[in-house]
Amino acid sequence: MSLVFFILGIIHLNLVVGGTFGFAESLPTKETGERVLNPKKIDSAIVGLGLMFFSFFYLVKADFINFNFPDWVLKYGSWVIPAIFILRAVGEFKYIGFFKKIKHTTFGTLDTKIYSPLCFFISITGILIQILRG
Repeated sequence: MSLVFFILGIIHLNLVVGGTFGFAESLPTKETGERVLNPKKIDSAIVGLGLMFFSFFYLVKADFINFNFPDWVLKYGSWVIPAIFILRAVGEFKYIGFFKKIKHTTFGTLDTKIYSPLCFFISITGILIQILRG
C-alpha cells in the first residue's frame, strides 16, 4: 500500500513541477473532449502530499517506521483512507467510477480498466489491513 501511494504521490507532484506524464489521461472529459476538471498546481500538490502522507501512514502502521501518531489518527485513518478510495471507485455516476455514464473517452476507458479498479483494490486492502492488524 505504501509503495502504491508513494508512486501515485510522485505522479501528482510531478504535475506541480511542470511534468506532463499522465496529465491529459488522468482528467475526465465530456464526449466532446472538453475537460470536466481543470486542476491548478496547488490542487495537484494537495493531492500529491496527501498521497505521500498515506504512504507514510501505512509504513508506520506496518512498523517499518517508528513514529508516534496520536491513537485517533491510526484508529480513524485506517478507516478513512479506504473510505475515500471506495467512494472514488464508486464515483459520481457521470464521469468517474464504476457506475459512470460517460465511458468512451480516453479517461473513461482508463478509469474503467485502471483507475477505479486500483481505487477498489486500495480500499479493500486498507480494510483488510485494519481488520488483520487492528
